[in-house]
Amino acid sequence: MSGTGERGGGQGPTRSRAATEEKSGSRRNRERPPAPEPLPHPVVDNHCHLDIADSEGEWFATRDALAASAAVGVPRIVQIGCDLPGARWAVEAAAEHPEIVAGVALHPNEAPRLAAAGQLQAAYDEIEALAQHDRVRAVGETGLDRFRTGEEGRAAQEDSFRWHLDLAKRLGKTLVIHDRDAHEDVLRVIDAEGAPERWVMHCFSGDALFARACLDRGAHLSFAGTVTFKNADPLREALALAPQDRVLVETDAPYLTPVPYRGRPNASYLVPLTVRTMAEVRGEDLGDLCRAIDTNTEVAFGGHW
Repeated sequence: MSGTGERGGGQGPTRSRAATEEKSGSRRNRERPPAPEPLPHPVVDNHCHLDIADSEGEWFATRDALAASAAVGVPRIVQIGCDLPGARWAVEAAAEHPEIVAGVALHPNEAPRLAAAGQLQAAYDEIEALAQHDRVRAVGETGLDRFRTGEEGRAAQEDSFRWHLDLAKRLGKTLVIHDRDAHEDVLRVIDAEGAPERWVMHCFSGDALFARACLDRGAHLSFAGTVTFKNADPLREALALAPQDRVLVETDAPYLTPVPYRGRPNASYLVPLTVRTMAEVRGEDLGDLCRAIDTNTEVAFGGHW
């Protein structure tokens, strides 16, 4: 789920963006963009929500989405489940499809809702059980979201972040962090609890200074379609700063579709648009960057599928 908060909060993290827009009366072009030119070397989409696309017939069924992404050089996906139904779905999909591994967690905006309902401990217990599956490589997305959650829910949100961070360390899984409007607080919690061996800043949304702070603490930085947006100069500066061996790519699909299709449904087959922009920003050969991203993803998520 994106650092720009296009899903989550009071609506609940599994509520589709399409439903949100229908409620608000806004309209979007629902047509899938055409496939871009394939990449010269395969890369991994390290953060995707296939369950949302699969649930809406106008987008992709999972098998079709996997075939489309493989055809353009994105043969593997990390499927992120960030509430209990999504986490269950992620584990089932990873067990069924060798192209997929899973991440499971309670999204930062889900934790306060469950806490208010007296259901948080039961949810923790199920997430911990799911996280032990051998196809689960990550605990996430967890973290902090100061945009959707107000003061009344922030203590529960931070407690949840700390619990997930501890779970990742106990199980030896990668920690995947959602950060919206909470850069300093994310670093504060990381410093207080100690970073796990492997952690990823999902949909990195900070500037070069924040990028350096995360890199100094051992993070991989994952860049989404936002890096192609016109108003994303600070993000591109962060991308240019990051060492090649710490850079990842993601979609956060079906959200954050890269330019020139911003606003239309996103899917893993559009990763080449983001990677090409990343190579231009960094002044690197596209094939070299693809090979680095592929290797980096293996490292960041603890080994080959």
